[in-house]
Amino acid sequence: MTNTKRLHMITWGCQMNVYDSGRMADVLAPLGYGPADRPDDADMIILNTCHIRDKAAEKVFSELGRLRLVKQARAEAGQRTILAVAGCVAQAEGAEILARAPYVDIVLGPQTYHRLPEMVAQASRAAGAVIETDFPAEQKFDFLPEAAAPQGLTAFLTIQEGCDKFCSFCVVPYTRGAEASRPAASVIAEARRLVASGARELTLLGQNVNAWHGEGPDGAPRTLGWLMRELAEIPGLWRLRYTTSHPRDMDQELIDAHRDIPAVMPYLHLPVQSGSDRILAAMNRKHTADEYRAIIARLRAARPDIALSSDFIVGHPGETDADFQATMQLIRDVGFASAFSFKYSPRPGTPAAGAANRVPEAVADARLQELQALLREQQAAFNADCVGRIVPVLFTGHGRHPGQIVGRSPWLQPVHVIGPETLIGTEARVKLSTTHTNSLSGTLAEPALTPAQERTPA
Repeated sequence: MTNTKRLHMITWGCQMNVYDSGRMADVLAPLGYGPADRPDDADMIILNTCHIRDKAAEKVFSELGRLRLVKQARAEAGQRTILAVAGCVAQAEGAEILARAPYVDIVLGPQTYHRLPEMVAQASRAAGAVIETDFPAEQKFDFLPEAAAPQGLTAFLTIQEGCDKFCSFCVVPYTRGAEASRPAASVIAEARRLVASGARELTLLGQNVNAWHGEGPDGAPRTLGWLMRELAEIPGLWRLRYTTSHPRDMDQELIDAHRDIPAVMPYLHLPVQSGSDRILAAMNRKHTADEYRAIIARLRAARPDIALSSDFIVGHPGETDADFQATMQLIRDVGFASAFSFKYSPRPGTPAAGAANRVPEAVADARLQELQALLREQQAAFNADCVGRIVPVLFTGHGRHPGQIVGRSPWLQPVHVIGPETLIGTEARVKLSTTHTNSLSGTLAEPALTPAQERTPA
């Protein structure tokens, strides 16, 4: 269909939101919606929101105030604009959005975007707003079109959604619903389409991606380790990653996949949140610090070059100096190549939000600074240890400087070299020579192309 209307997407938050935004564009394409670079040029604007960070709802209302002016200006010019709020804030604050921003036409949760075409039709013919924040019985993946816009050399693929863990600080179970796994055949089929359209690296996404389970062709129950093996057989797929995982779902089959499958990158983001067993229990994490250490030991036995990333929360209600020092000790024991760290902030409706034993703000600030200093030190040490190695780099684009190209190492580090732009879209061997604040640089090694090229379909 010829594009007769324009769609502008504004996406906040995690990689799954990025994936969801792409699929929303896919389901609207048959209605004639093509991309618009600016909201001022769009017949429909979708704000795809995230509820993880502090004051998420207020940031949404601030942005909506700006978009209201865009919608008004277009209306004065005789142009209709459909304004939609999607994602986790929409799920959590649906009624409040319509009360405070009545000019919003559609509010939809993360589980209902496959219904967007009918919502658009309803919003176009009705005076009132459309709100869809139920958790439908059917899986949205069963209703998505097979055709999807190419994502490029690196692509995201959602295989699991929702969470049954109910950590005390987290809103995901309330905004994304219960854990649900996408059928294996559907995942493999979309992976094949992404590779056929040029993807060479796939990142499998889920709130608890390693909780994925499904049926194999023989009807037997399968887990993520099996799925990774199936995906690795797709010709032209060079690299596999997955995020985000939970320690409770890190089974031996998945650990063995890191050992056995060359396409599985030696990098894992495995959130631990705290190194104190007392705080882990208060967080309802259902694992101990030593159980986490044991998982890391098994991973390193299977894949000695694996690099670890994690999430940390400081200042959870009830956290003492001793609890914080236990977290610092875990960081020293494990050693992380990168990490995300945050100061606890309450999320309405979560168990920890009503806790009385709050950590003073100044104390939490000081702890966060101390923890981040240690994590920066570890990241710098990991990067420095890479200097002198020859590693495969998947080149994805041009660098900032003339003649420079940029790609990613197996450990997700940005790597810059001076090299021909013909290497963009290939995997080449690079000798790392210099570390920078957030990247490395090096020189092309001989022979340049890696064996991955031999697996590329003609």
